[in-house]
Formats: sequence, structure tokens, C-alpha cells
Amino acid sequence: MSPTPHQRVFVARLVGTAVFDPLGDQVGRVHDVVVLFQSRALPRAIGLVVEVTGRRRIFLPLTRVTAINPGAVITTGLLNLRRFQLRSAETLVAGELFDRTVHFRDGSGDASVKDVALEYRRGREWEITALYVIRKKTSGLLRRGQSVMVEPREVTGLEDQLARQGAGSLIASFADMKAADIADLMRDLPLERRIEVAIEMREDRLADVLEELGDEDRVAIVRALKPRRAANVLDVMQPDDAADLVSELPDDVATALLELMEPGEAEDVRRLLAYEDNTAGGLMTTEPVILGPDATVAQMLADARRKDVPPALAAIAYIVRPPLEVPTGKLLGVVHIQRALREPPHALLGTVLDTSIEPVSPDASIGTITRLLATYNLTALAVSDDDGRLLGAVSVDDVLDHLLPEDWREADDTQTDDEMNRWADG
Repeated sequence: MSPTPHQRVFVARLVGTAVFDPLGDQVGRVHDVVVLFQSRALPRAIGLVVEVTGRRRIFLPLTRVTAINPGAVITTGLLNLRRFQLRSAETLVAGELFDRTVHFRDGSGDASVKDVALEYRRGREWEITALYVIRKKTSGLLRRGQSVMVEPREVTGLEDQLARQGAGSLIASFADMKAADIADLMRDLPLERRIEVAIEMREDRLADVLEELGDEDRVAIVRALKPRRAANVLDVMQPDDAADLVSELPDDVATALLELMEPGEAEDVRRLLAYEDNTAGGLMTTEPVILGPDATVAQMLADARRKDVPPALAAIAYIVRPPLEVPTGKLLGVVHIQRALREPPHALLGTVLDTSIEPVSPDASIGTITRLLATYNLTALAVSDDDGRLLGAVSVDDVLDHLLPEDWREADDTQTDDEMNRWADG
């Protein structure tokens, strides 16, 4: 069974549609449509990007689609589970064409693409045959905001890779997503599009996303930002992630950005840059939850609720003598959030300390840190100097980032499993 000739499908409605195998089992949902532009023919759709279990996105050729119905895409059942990667000649419809500005060939003005219609032709091919656009300017009897259906040949700029697609629709779709999932989506976009989306994002949101991207991607994005904005984003990032990013930048760029950062944030980053990679000092953050012994359980829980505190760090508070900024006064012990939840809100933290877990020195190896985290079932471990002053804390997620292969964010699950098995065997 094949789609009906001249069947028309609108991409905005297709995105999110469930994908089923021939037996009726759902295998994923449509995430986007991949098209190719041809010099003397209509743009041709060649496949779907399908999101399967674990938010992995794979490529499904349209030749393996037997039907596209309202609410359902039916496939032949043959799926290649390798992670989708966009090729240089390919374009994502929702990711790149929606909100793109096009120009009417008759000179009547510009318009913004809001939807794309695909039509099935004989020979098992789907082509872009119509665009749903909204005019941007008033021209004669034509009014700004007027919506109209046009053929691709009636406009220019649709296939221009330098044309700027407005980032608003994509960013709006990120509203309820976690930073790691946004980063995963951005990796599917061409670099130029990634940068445009990053430029339009809020600084705090962009900081979270940069922490989830690989070194090459985030360096490219930061270098594309205006220096002042890049410095503001670094200010918002966790100090250890900001230090990792700054260490990847050219020396002159890194120096300039550190000068533009808030003095306190820049000092934390400079301090972390002084330590060797894969040591406690190189892995730690300088902003765990730090309180004095006379603080109450209620104060600790309020600090743990802060949005800028990662979950791994929120599970433990470090109790120190003044000053409370790193390097602090003497580290007295820690209070685990589970213990705090069993105490009355007015209880003083100094009365519920756990002093059994020794901190590590900043030159402790990643192997030592991993063993201690596993032995004591900790989500984070204190780092102190020879005088017992708290310097920071290493969280379990920072350790995992350094134990996994460098390209683990871009690798598919099978590849990552193979790398981890080799690491474990070694």
C-alpha cells in the first residue's frame, strides 16, 4: 500500500504524529521532515526525523512509509536506529524553514513561512508544492498580516542557506523542555542555525544549554556572541562548566571574556583553571550549598530549592566557619537533605552534622573521587585545602562527564555502550 497520488500533508500537523509499524505498535513520533532543494524542480522531501525511545532521533526514508493518515504514520517496520545527523545538502522543514523570510518574485513584499505542504507524486516521491505564509508589509491592496498559500516558485529565499529563519517558533517550543533535551535538538540543526537560536535565547537558558553541549559546539556559539553577552552567559553558568568552556577558547578570547565577567565569578573561574584536568580541583564547582553551623534546617531547604543549584549539589549542605565564600573557614561537616527533612525547621545545622566523610584534596584523582562517591553513596564530595577550608565540591555528574567518551553527547546509545564496556574492561 502506498500514499494516494496528490495526497497533501501539512508539516506543522505532521510533526508530533505517532509512527506505527505494520503490526500497529507505536515506534516513535515525527519530529521533522528532511527535504532536498533541486535547481529546476520542486523541493523534494526524502524522509522523516522520528523520535524514538529515549528521545533519540533517527532517519526514516519516506520510501519506507506506506501511509500518512490523520494521527498516524505507517511504516514498513524496517528502522535504522542510528542517530540522525543532518547532511550538508539537507534541510529540516520545521527546524529551518518555519519562520524563514521569503520574498515575492512579483515585488509585492516579504512574508514569513508558517507551514509547508507536501504532496505525494507517482514514483514514491513527496514534493513541497505549497507554502502557507503571512505577509510582513503592506503593498497596495495587500495588507500586513495577510495569510496566503503560494507555490515555491512564486517566492525566493526559501532555499537560501544564508536566509535567516526567525528563531521564535523554535525557542517557544523549548519552553517546557530540559536543557539536555534542548541541546540534543540543537545538535540536529546546522551550525549557523544553532548559533542563531542561541543568540535569541535568554542568557540563563543559554547557560544551561551550553553546559549540555560538547566542547566544539559551545565554543562556536560563545565565539559568535557579542563579548558582553558571552561574559554574561559565563557569569550564569556553574563555575566548573564555565572554566571548562573558557579553557577551550583561544587565549586572547578567554582573557577578554574574563575581564568582562563579574569580578567574583571571574575569580572562581581563574581559580579552577589553575588545577589540572581530572583532579578534584579541576572537576569541582565553587558554588555548592554552604551554610554556617547556626543556620537552620529551614534555611538549608530554602537554599536547596534554588533553581540554580543542580540536584546533585542540592542533596548536601557543607557547614563551615565564616567566611562562607570559598575558600571558607574550617569545614565542620555536612548535612544530608534526607536528614534535614527529618528535623524540625528551627533545628540548627550544627547539631545534625555528619562528620564521618573526609573531604579530598584538590589534587585527588578522578579514580579516588569515583571510589569515594560509590563507597558512601554520595552525590557530591567536599574538596578542602591543607588547612581544612572548603574549596568546593565535586558532583557525580561532573565525574560522569569525564568518565564517558568525549563525544558521548553526539554518540548513539550502542556506540556509548561499546565505549563504556571498553573503558570498564581496560
